[in-house]
Formats: sequence, C-alpha cells, structure tokens
Amino acid sequence: MNDSDAVLFADEGSGIVSLTLNRPKGNIIDSEMVARLKLHIQTKCTEPSVKAVILTGAGPNFSFGASVEEHLPATVAEMLRDLHGLLRTMFNSGVPFVAAIEGYCLGGGLELAAFCHRIFGAPGSKYGQPEIQLGVFAPVASVILPQRVGQAAADDLLLSGRTLDSDEALQVGLIDVQTEDPLKEALRYAQEHYGKKSASSLRLAVRASRNRFHQQFEEDIDTLETMYLGQLMSTLDAVEGIGAFLEKRQPVWSNS
Repeated sequence: MNDSDAVLFADEGSGIVSLTLNRPKGNIIDSEMVARLKLHIQTKCTEPSVKAVILTGAGPNFSFGASVEEHLPATVAEMLRDLHGLLRTMFNSGVPFVAAIEGYCLGGGLELAAFCHRIFGAPGSKYGQPEIQLGVFAPVASVILPQRVGQAAADDLLLSGRTLDSDEALQVGLIDVQTEDPLKEALRYAQEHYGKKSASSLRLAVRASRNRFHQQFEEDIDTLETMYLGQLMSTLDAVEGIGAFLEKRQPVWSNS
C-alpha cells in the first residue's frame, strides 16, 4: 500500500471535504496515517473555501485505535508527539470537523473522533478507551472526554476500559446522533449547517467556541505526555501489558 492510500481525500461540494481512514478492516492509526492526516489538514483542508471536514473510516470499522506496536518503549515518545501534533493541527485549522462512525471506534480512533465538533454513529457501533487493559492510559482522551461527556462518564471509560454500544454512547453524549447511514447524515448536516456559512467567519467561530479548551488542552497534554513517558513507561506493568497484547496472551500484573 502506498503512503497516499492511508488516507483518502474527497471534495464533497459546498465547501465540504472528507478524509477517510483507509486501512480496512481496523484502520489502525500508525505514524504513516497520522502523517497523511496532518498533511491533508494542513494543505487541502485549509483552503479558504473549505467550510468543514468529514472524518470517516473505510470498511466495517472506523478505527481499532493507535498502533500498539508503536507504544513500545523504543517508539512511544515519537508516537505520542506525532499524535498530539495531529490534534494541534486540527485545532489550528479552525475548520469544523464531523465524524461518521461505523463499527468499532476505539482508543486513538475515539480520541480522534472525540475532537470533532459533531459525531454521527451507526446503530451497533462500539466505543471505548481500552488502554487501561494494556496497563497504560490515554493522554488525549483524559483531556477531551471530560469536556465531551462529563467527568463521571469519562472516568467510566478511562478507568474501566469497557466498550459502550451506540445506545449508551448516545445516552452519555459521546455521540450526537444515531443513524443508519452516518456518512450520509454527516454530509447532509455539514452541507446544510456549514456549507451556507462564510468559511472565514466559521473558522473564527470555531476558535472562539473552543478558546478556553484549546488553552486547557495545551497545558494538560504536555503534563500527561511527561507522566506517560517519565512515569508510566518506567513501570513493569506498562511494558508487560503491551507485550502481552502483541503476544496474544493474558498479562501477568506485578502491580509495579
């Protein structure tokens, strides 16, 4: 697969564009996919005429999450830096993002979707932050989920690692709309509610509506990245959990 295939770009009309994660069936978010997303957002998605970006996934699932292999000690620092840089690029674009979710939306995939301004999910879609099951935590989700669903629901997702079905995700506000055709409805919403607006005014409105959160994100993500690399990755259990996942076995926790 060529680099350019990892993310597909399309012009949907009325100033709406789409970015499709293109690694069916799991659409694993690795360094290559992060780089392609960032490049598209910095170039094609910031054209003056663009009014909104639809994020979706090819195949039956939005994303199984970030590459577990890249969580290993040798690559985790670069992986975190790149992923957090992608989210900063989304912020800095000033463009509204809308997610269309089919199937599983987990880990780094849910972090990416949760940064969107509106989320459309299919009946039967599944949502979760399973990082704690691998002995690690999710820095980005730790910042964005309390903003989206409140602290109690965020704690449930982050500390249990359990998966929510679409009904429960809708109930807690993790997704905004449940629909049989998320991509169709996301496009309809974007064209109706963003496509008729001034692109320049929309970008200022996006920055204004999330001004405080942007400041909080920049402050918190640096702290959590330091905690992850300096404390978490020095524990035995973080390395054990990731290794057990890659070796397809149950982890043996030492609680240290």
